[in-house]
Amino acid sequence: MVMDGERDGDGEEGGGEINMEEESGTNTPVDLVDEIVSVIEYVARLGDFRTTQRKECYNLVRRMKILLPFFDEIRYLGSPITENGTACLSKLKKVLRLAKKLLKTCNEGSKIYLALESEAMMIKFHTVYEKLCQALNELPFDELEVSVEVREQIELMQRQLNRARRRTDTQDIELAVDLMAVSSKTDERNADIAIIERLAKKLDLHTVEDLKIETIAVKNLANARAQTSESTQQVIELLNKFKQILGMEVTNVLDDPVMPKMLVKSHSLVIPHEFLCPITLEIMTDPVIVASGQTYERASIEKWFDSNHRTCPKTRQTLAHLSLAPNYALKNLITQWCEKNNFKLPKKEDLASSDGSSVEHKEEISYLVEELSSSQLEVQRKAVKDIRMLSKENPETRVLIAKSGAIPSLVQLLFYPDSKIQEHAVTALLNLSIDESNKKLITNEQAIPAIIEVLQKGSMESRENSAAALFSLSMLDENKVTIALENGIPPLVDLLQNGTIRGKRDAVTALFNLSLNHANKAMAIEAGIVQPLLLLLEDKKLGMVDEALSILLLLATHPEGRHEIGQLSFIAILVDIMKNGTPKNKECATSVLLELSSNNSSHILASLQFGVYEHLTEISQSGTNRAQRKANALLQLMSKSEQIP
Repeated sequence: MVMDGERDGDGEEGGGEINMEEESGTNTPVDLVDEIVSVIEYVARLGDFRTTQRKECYNLVRRMKILLPFFDEIRYLGSPITENGTACLSKLKKVLRLAKKLLKTCNEGSKIYLALESEAMMIKFHTVYEKLCQALNELPFDELEVSVEVREQIELMQRQLNRARRRTDTQDIELAVDLMAVSSKTDERNADIAIIERLAKKLDLHTVEDLKIETIAVKNLANARAQTSESTQQVIELLNKFKQILGMEVTNVLDDPVMPKMLVKSHSLVIPHEFLCPITLEIMTDPVIVASGQTYERASIEKWFDSNHRTCPKTRQTLAHLSLAPNYALKNLITQWCEKNNFKLPKKEDLASSDGSSVEHKEEISYLVEELSSSQLEVQRKAVKDIRMLSKENPETRVLIAKSGAIPSLVQLLFYPDSKIQEHAVTALLNLSIDESNKKLITNEQAIPAIIEVLQKGSMESRENSAAALFSLSMLDENKVTIALENGIPPLVDLLQNGTIRGKRDAVTALFNLSLNHANKAMAIEAGIVQPLLLLLEDKKLGMVDEALSILLLLATHPEGRHEIGQLSFIAILVDIMKNGTPKNKECATSVLLELSSNNSSHILASLQFGVYEHLTEISQSGTNRAQRKANALLQLMSKSEQIP
């Protein structure tokens, strides 16, 4: 999908050339180089990308930025550019403009559409990689008098692009399955709240503001494509489901008035140019001023000076001295902008790891993995603690730790009698399980029985993190079954009843996910889940009313669950929540009462005795959209059962 009225696809789907009508504006080779640099600077300023293409986008931007020293050399140091050199640079400009267009789409396009079309988008990235490789291969480096160092950087980039073209990333299976489920006309899980909420979270569409911005993007999608096309309708249907979850009004996007272009563009987060370091084009965390008056990121300009440069990288003038002065004013402006736009500054450790120290990082992790098998307890304890800390850092580190063979050793450490080693090991596995591929690796090492044992016998923090690990692993449907068969539900129920607030929250989250499997509902009921859930409803200070009601709604679809929870005291609690709860509380309570009453009319009579009719009438008029539907359905049910006039 392309914003601002650009046609989806732009003709490049089949790998053919695209029309670059702007070429007529280029007059001289210097102008051409300036235009190319401005394209790279533009993409470097794009604040963020859609979740489903984020990794690919960041890789492409990083590779485009590698070209900057090349253009600096031919702009300032090289001899005049020949006609052949100009032609090659023109071709490179076309490819980089194509890359810019693709990145812009992934920055401001419909999140839902880009998720549904993730495979088609990957083909577009591969097309860009192929064209970029071709354009770089044709560059006359000798003719342009490019230095050996810069040439080697570009050759390395070409090898990376060739690998990227052949790479097929593992699809996010959970995301794909959830999309199929909620988009299906026949799948009974189509309207499953849990799946829709999980999907909304994965696509960063879980706030009202997110959905307002997405509505604009979907409107543009509909304008750019055939409004009645099947894919457009599918996007609109999904958007409406996300809106219903948040209680937003569902309108026909196609009938909404056209959004002004200014409003459309305002939602695309672009980092102000003055916040970027001129050397790296990264947002600055420690800006400093050099003698020429220009500002740079401290680490970048120090590296420039360490390479025996005595000039200002931007102006090329010789510096009177190499002293650096902190630019506090700019740093404050950057901090304020980040807070206002909810933009997280990269940590110094992240900047260091991206600055060529990946080899050292790998060696450090390999060394720590070896230490996990040490015969000395203190060495093991320190190694597992360090791996726990490293596994929190970022996705790349989690994959690297797994590839270094840490998972089998961590699983073995779960059986150690040392409580600290056990705690660090289970927490490291929890952190590693965030990565989808690691979930399977952990499962294949028979970690689930060991994690359940820690959940039963470990320290409180170990038990809490074990519950969180089981929740993460239960994202794989087969693990929902495995955890139940390995008797993992009873200790989760025990933690729900007797744990700390954090422990209760970890347990209720895991139990909700496990209860999505129908067979697990009976096991949860048998383990005594109902009583601690009722306590969560009564103690509103814990802030878990919605979570408890969501599980009770799942249990109410099971005969044993209806029998357990359909007591008078529970009906009274439901009616009280419908009277005094938050809009979301009221929605959940109404849904549970409707499910119970649909199977047993005595619940209708009981709720009426507690004064539910007045609250239902109010919810049917002023509740969330979903709450209104449930309330009206319940009122109709009462009318049919002749419990109300």
